Amino acid sequence: MDQEDRIALFLDYENLALGARDHLGGAAFDLRPIADALAERGRVVVRRAYADWSYFDEDRRMLTRSHVELIEIPQRMGASRKNAADIKMAVDAVELAFERAYISTFVICTGDSDFTPLVHKLRELNKRVIGVGVEKSTSALLPPACDEFLYYDRLEGVDVAPPRGRRGRPVRPSGPELPPAEPEQEPEAQPAAEEEAARDVDTLAVLVAQTVAGLQGSSSGEVTASTLKRTLLRKDPTFSESDYGFRTFGELLRHLAQHNVVELGEGPAKGDPEVGLPEHGDREVAFGLLGSVVSDLAGDEGAVALSGLKNQLRRARPDFSEKKLGYRSFLQFCKAAATSGVVDLRWSTEADDYLLTPRTG
Repeated sequence: MDQEDRIALFLDYENLALGARDHLGGAAFDLRPIADALAERGRVVVRRAYADWSYFDEDRRMLTRSHVELIEIPQRMGASRKNAADIKMAVDAVELAFERAYISTFVICTGDSDFTPLVHKLRELNKRVIGVGVEKSTSALLPPACDEFLYYDRLEGVDVAPPRGRRGRPVRPSGPELPPAEPEQEPEAQPAAEEEAARDVDTLAVLVAQTVAGLQGSSSGEVTASTLKRTLLRKDPTFSESDYGFRTFGELLRHLAQHNVVELGEGPAKGDPEVGLPEHGDREVAFGLLGSVVSDLAGDEGAVALSGLKNQLRRARPDFSEKKLGYRSFLQFCKAAATSGVVDLRWSTEADDYLLTPRTG
């Protein structure tokens, strides 16, 4: 128990309830999906919700059953009520950060950018901050400020109702009666959706490979799955493997390992494998491809300019991407190939470009 994170949960209830009603098809806000998501991250030891509860009388019972302390903000003068709730919630969070040193994580449930300074202050006090908000009512400024941000509508257990189409008032025809129009057929599901999902996974593979390469370059120690996940969340606090169709981060890594994007090895703890980039396999194949293309294009001149070379590689292999191999640029990939002895690479002042020549011998 001493190793578990202690979590303090603060809910800007008006922001959440109105956001769910306006953007989730009129759905009522439910605390259970948030509670389930936080249960996977640690022990929730403080639960507080701030609102003028005369406006949310029906929600009181649901929150009370979940052991949430209801903080009454009784002002009823428009914006002043909202400001009072925001200030009270911020003051209580900072006070708790000083008084309860054992609380390691603060969960701020709101989409209001006014709470961004609070998030910065809590992180300055060495607290981890998780944000929760309805996606369409969350300010773009808030998620990047948090260590992790969960969109309420993407949480397990939240049912998003489809938007209702408006029906126009029927118009009585003035001319002769027309035959009833045939109902419009719904367009068939397009395979483009599957292609888009595949592209998303490709984008994810590039992100993971680049992140692993960066971690390997910046630290001498091994890169574990837990370290990789924390780094991905620092890059994008809204990152979640479930958005790509994977149930767990381990399942995602196993998928990438099967496609030779990463390699998994035994880590320091069970369930936390070591993650690395393949030393051979696709990288060696890509180096060989580069060498053969440079040899074919070199011709009598004996050299090939870097500009435009990547397109030549893609003509030979359309799925080529140096970023999937962990390289941040095509130039970095060519430098690695030169270091491996596949090609020679030099800067030419006359050509104002890098020139590649096939390695002989």
